[in-house]
Amino acid sequence: MQSRNILVMIALLFFIKALGQQDSTQVIKKIYTTKALGANEPPTIDGILDEPGWGIVEWGSDFIENQPDENTPPSEQTKFKIVYDQRYLYIAYRCYDSDPANIEKRLSRRDGFAGDWVEVNIDSYNDKRTGFSFTITAAGVKGDEFISENGSNWDGSWNPIWYTATNIDDEGWTAEVKIPFSQLRFGKVKEQVWGLQVNRRYFRNEERSVWQRIPQDAPGWVSEFGELRGLIDIEPQKQLEIQPYVVTSAETFEKEVGNPFRDSGNDETLAGGIDGKIGITNDLTLDFTINPDFGQVEADPSAIALDGFQIFFREQRPFFVENANIFNYQFSRSESGNTFGFDNLFYSRRIGRNPNGFPDLGDNEYADVPENTTILGAAKFSGKTKNGWSIGFLESVTAKEEAEIVNVDPDSNQVTDTREEVVEPLANYMVARAQKDFNDRNSFIGGIFTAANRANLPDNLNFLHESAYSGGLDFQHQWKDRTYYVRGNMVMSHITGSKEAIEATQASNEHRFDRVDASHVEVDPDRTSLTGTGGNVQVGKGGGGHWRFETGLTWRSPELELNDLGFQQRADDIRHNAWGAYRILKPTKLFRNWQVNYNHWLAWDFEGNNNLVGFNVNTWANFINNWFGNVGMNITPRNYSNFALRGGPRLRNTGDFNYWNNVGTDNRKKVRFNLSNGGGKAFDNSRSFFRIGGGVSYQPTNALRISFNPSYNVNNDNLQWFGNFELDNGEARYMNATIDQRTLSASLRVNYNINPNMTLQYWGQPFISRGRYSNFKYITDPTASRFEDRFAQYTEAELTYDGINDEFLVDENLDAATDFTFGNPDFSFVQWRSNLVFRWEYIPGSELFLVWSQGLSASGDPGEELFSDLRTQINDSKSDNIFLIKATYRFIL
Repeated sequence: MQSRNILVMIALLFFIKALGQQDSTQVIKKIYTTKALGANEPPTIDGILDEPGWGIVEWGSDFIENQPDENTPPSEQTKFKIVYDQRYLYIAYRCYDSDPANIEKRLSRRDGFAGDWVEVNIDSYNDKRTGFSFTITAAGVKGDEFISENGSNWDGSWNPIWYTATNIDDEGWTAEVKIPFSQLRFGKVKEQVWGLQVNRRYFRNEERSVWQRIPQDAPGWVSEFGELRGLIDIEPQKQLEIQPYVVTSAETFEKEVGNPFRDSGNDETLAGGIDGKIGITNDLTLDFTINPDFGQVEADPSAIALDGFQIFFREQRPFFVENANIFNYQFSRSESGNTFGFDNLFYSRRIGRNPNGFPDLGDNEYADVPENTTILGAAKFSGKTKNGWSIGFLESVTAKEEAEIVNVDPDSNQVTDTREEVVEPLANYMVARAQKDFNDRNSFIGGIFTAANRANLPDNLNFLHESAYSGGLDFQHQWKDRTYYVRGNMVMSHITGSKEAIEATQASNEHRFDRVDASHVEVDPDRTSLTGTGGNVQVGKGGGGHWRFETGLTWRSPELELNDLGFQQRADDIRHNAWGAYRILKPTKLFRNWQVNYNHWLAWDFEGNNNLVGFNVNTWANFINNWFGNVGMNITPRNYSNFALRGGPRLRNTGDFNYWNNVGTDNRKKVRFNLSNGGGKAFDNSRSFFRIGGGVSYQPTNALRISFNPSYNVNNDNLQWFGNFELDNGEARYMNATIDQRTLSASLRVNYNINPNMTLQYWGQPFISRGRYSNFKYITDPTASRFEDRFAQYTEAELTYDGINDEFLVDENLDAATDFTFGNPDFSFVQWRSNLVFRWEYIPGSELFLVWSQGLSASGDPGEELFSDLRTQINDSKSDNIFLIKATYRFIL
């Protein structure tokens, strides 16, 4: 025993030494000193570096390779110059290339980053966490991003106004850039000191070289920048931009005889609005929008979920996407994943969502229900001060929406009565966010507060909360040159509403206070409020050497409720997670880059039940031929669900094993492929799944790219819930069945770039998901060790099918009296969505959109095969079509 303990201690010492390994090569911070143009004329932005003003400063040079072989000489050198006047920052690039004819000049839409490019990253706050990135490709396409979280988040929705041009000559290619100071954020001081990085992509070798060396094991990106000095007496520029818009649209749809709202088969609208950006100070900006329109935004991809939990869709509306990082509060994020990382105190898609209500229609009644809630106006105040305060404040008001309901005489087809019914109340949404850097930017503390208030709720909407508030405190501390960190947060929620609303929340799938075997929660029908808490603490090593790790705990009380203005999948969960990783820092004969990961998770509810034990190992690689691949596997020996039976008892799911793998070819090639595959099964074969997907992308010219990505999924589960029923004696039946579910989808994209400012884009996706149920059963012993002991399956004598009414009749005691009935749960959901968008940025910041959108949702025949049913529904059903013209013009005052 003693010798074994000694061996364990020796192994532990070696492990601790490996964790502490640092790159022995010292990194020297570089400084570039710029100068004011003074009497020199500003450079003409034509891509040719022939203006005298460039001669007043030295070249910034001596670039070093960053990827794949860090800290080695790059294949081609790069250099740059920076000068300025009172309004603009000017940058010149010289990108050497020994074979100019093969410089890759691929066109793309803004932020496409195709082909050869060079970029500057500017940390004008000098906070070592955030920055502004300006990229220019050899073809002249712009890219711009706001960098946050020390390089972990690059927000491409930020679209400042700036100017650039490129030129190819016999030495390579050159570029000139002019950036208005009004597009940056900085304080008023005698001499500015900004973080600076210049980064180049050398396309042919898929190589990155940088001006300021950043080792591969660095704990971040922005914190490792060099410095830009020499900016003397520049005045912060207050931004003032106004962007009105006008939009006209025409919609066509299938005529519906007798429905006065759809009997014409078409509809037209004309609308307008205004967006604006006002610099309150150079650090803080007010963005506002009045009657916004998002008709040019791509539709969400199709999806279906059988577990009863909501699906997370990313935000795509420009007003809410830009600077979204400031309001982000993902309170349970971890490196290991599987800790509900999408959950957030602010989910902007709650604002302007589909109305919550729908009128209860009688015979011969028809309703015109708004598709989305109108956003009357929204404003956000955001920025970062020189003292290290990040501030965000968002306010939005959405309109009361009413459905117009008419009664139509079936004989005369005349409207005999009209009425209106509220389907969404007038509502106000507010988010306030603040963070403060300190300890030489190695630490921060912050907080958030959100509020959603609904006015004058009518009886038909008494299931909605009258008010919902949430708040949180977060922190992070890093030490040993930001190698190690501890971060965490605490959150709280408080909702109020009618007894009906709070009872519905208690019984919702996120909470399940109605679980019959739970001793720590129960539904209280007299409650008119709920208050809950949650939190997250993670400790880890984010840089320095080959090894990285993180471990922590996240929790959410049963009463935590964030879904009025946030996103939350479930409550009543305490979860431990751990992650460890090893990565190479130098290319090998096989890999450009490679990493292997280990993860594990344990979860309990607040009653103390251990519901989950899971383990994962995975690895990813960038091969020396620039192919990509990953492979991983999960083993879950323990898995219980408090939610599967929708208020029924806690259910044991047999442990399982699953895997996944992906491979992709070199994404620089004209033709590239990717293939993904995954699958898994329970240890007792009670459930299994399989998925396969892939894609091909073809770029026949620099201006045209075509991609096609199909996927196919199979889900077989012998214990799929579909309903709860009650016998005459009050005994509950938690009904399950065997499901055979097949899902097929494919997306087609065509991008044609007429020039860097004019694009034509198409996206289309057919989708079908079909489920067939059999072997109907009810739960008898939900936590039994043997799968077969958890339920009783109905015999043919106990269960009969009524084909006329498409329902099943249950007679458990065979007394010829029906105990209860349930509808046929088989389904086939078909959807078709597409967008065709022409975009022209005719002057910087001003755009013209021509849009054609198609949409079709239909119920197919579960008895048909997938391809046949999909083809029938798309061919035989008429799609809704929207044709839209939108024009904007940005005034810079």
